[in-house]
Amino acid sequence: MSDLLTPVFIAAFIGACIAGAIPLMLAAIGETVGEQSGVLNLGIEGMMLMGAYFGYVVALDTGSLWWGMLGGAVAGAGMSLVLMILSVWLGLNQIVLGIAITLAGVGTTTVLYNQTYSQTAPRVDPSPWVIPGLSKIPVIGQSVFSQSGIFWGAIILAVAVSWLLSRTNWGLCIKAAGQKPSSLDAAGGSVMKTRSQAVLVGGVFAGLGGAYLSLVETSAFTPHMTNGLGYIAIIVTMLSRGRILWVAVVSFAYGLTVAVGTALQLTSLDIPTDVITMLPYIVVMLVLLIFARNVYISPALGAPYTRGAR
Repeated sequence: MSDLLTPVFIAAFIGACIAGAIPLMLAAIGETVGEQSGVLNLGIEGMMLMGAYFGYVVALDTGSLWWGMLGGAVAGAGMSLVLMILSVWLGLNQIVLGIAITLAGVGTTTVLYNQTYSQTAPRVDPSPWVIPGLSKIPVIGQSVFSQSGIFWGAIILAVAVSWLLSRTNWGLCIKAAGQKPSSLDAAGGSVMKTRSQAVLVGGVFAGLGGAYLSLVETSAFTPHMTNGLGYIAIIVTMLSRGRILWVAVVSFAYGLTVAVGTALQLTSLDIPTDVITMLPYIVVMLVLLIFARNVYISPALGAPYTRGAR
């Protein structure tokens, strides 16, 4: 039991909680905006992988993790253009397109990684994340606050998106596009424009979440490194019923389960690694079973909109 009270354990626990929660929260925020507008994005997994890979490449080339995060956001937005053009503009099936985007992201990043780096991929130096002063805090130190910049940035983004959705005309248009698009059309708004913006925002956030995985959580890129996190983001979005606050809460609850598994590996407890790896996914499945009746889906989610159609 004394293993649980050491500074090493506490630092590892807090760091793992943040590292597990932030990429999921970013992806789920983007998916929340998209689903509120009536667009289901099953391609989050592929967008996150593209953000992770290109964020990693940009960070290596520029020596800046901040440029790497920007590169990941651009890569995610680029992938979302496919969904925007084919689904929002042309009205093709969102489920089929989402699966195709995921497969394209997985395949493209795996091929590019194997061709460029193979088994000798360099690691990204996390030291530029350190904010002066915070790294000197006892116990926690650089292991956690080397992530402080993107952590607070993610919190600010979550608050900003929450405010935009609940307090602005843009947020009202987003919700109208997902609940009754004909009303938005009749009021003089553009369903296509609104949904296009929502899809692009979702791609940016998915790319940021992926870049966080490769630049901050692991300091390297590996194929398939999302491990289903994009699909978990969809579950978090539906359970949160369009509320960004609940997206953050559920994401940090997931991060807590990741932290428990990571921290237990530092103790003397003899727990199989496979059990520790499975723990977050078991918790997600249990939560989904318990709260499945509370899942909220926008009335127009997944349905293409044609102006003037009834």
